[in-house]
Amino acid sequence: MFQKIVAVEPVNLTQEAREKLPGYAKEVVFYEDIPENEAEMIRRISDADAVLISYTSQMGRRVLEAAPQLRYVGMCCSLYSEKSANVDIAAARELGITVHGVRDYGDQGVGEYAVSELVRYLHGFGGKQWKMQPMELTDLKVGVIGLGASGTVVAEALAYFGAEVCYFSRTRKYPEKFQYLPLNELLEYVDVAFTCLTKNTVLLYEEQFRKFGNHKILFNTCIGPSFDQAALENWLSEGSNEFFCDMVSGLGPDAERLRKNPHITCAGKASGTTVQAMVRLSEKVLLNLQSFLKG
Repeated sequence: MFQKIVAVEPVNLTQEAREKLPGYAKEVVFYEDIPENEAEMIRRISDADAVLISYTSQMGRRVLEAAPQLRYVGMCCSLYSEKSANVDIAAARELGITVHGVRDYGDQGVGEYAVSELVRYLHGFGGKQWKMQPMELTDLKVGVIGLGASGTVVAEALAYFGAEVCYFSRTRKYPEKFQYLPLNELLEYVDVAFTCLTKNTVLLYEEQFRKFGNHKILFNTCIGPSFDQAALENWLSEGSNEFFCDMVSGLGPDAERLRKNPHITCAGKASGTTVQAMVRLSEKVLLNLQSFLKG
């Protein structure tokens, strides 16, 4: 059993999961706001031996070193790689701190967002329309960049409605349900591209946007930007291209200015935070705690 678990920021657990946490620690503290700086995060976790964190804040070496009792960090968000994590996992390893994350809990909502927003734009349901006449997804050439869990959901959802789907991924997926194309070839071929990448992975630069060309549609379903900002703005300045994302963080640090661009549609909320997704997330966070305590 832990002495003290601290949820250092909003972690999107269900009420049922929150009520179960006292079964894992003598004291449980929830913070319902994001720590404004590193010093505040240190203050919150300084005497904790277990911490829960979402994807919003960074937990670096100095924070970890400032919590001498800390032995467990539970990421209430996706953990795909050390590079993309918002927790310094290498430093945690050196300090003897275990870091557990979760995977595959919000992907269904991402697929629904992809279909919903694309259909609205193709048909003109939302005030903007891609071409002079409304269009279906049937035979639309779509490229999915990053065929992980969420990318696969997006690809399968669009294929179900008749889109011609191809993909690029740094690792090939066998057996292949969809045609693989190198990144630049994919961009030249498709009319719509979805980036479904891990956080801190940028693949679209000036060269890629030139290959993509004009009168195209780009979706970013990542937590962070998948593109070079200057290159994106230059591509949008042509006037016939459209960009969509669900989360503000998908636009990067200059999000508020970018949201004023008439060719950018940002929903301002995460498509992977449905009721069902939170249930799946909560179950996996609790299983990770159980696993750690059982040794």
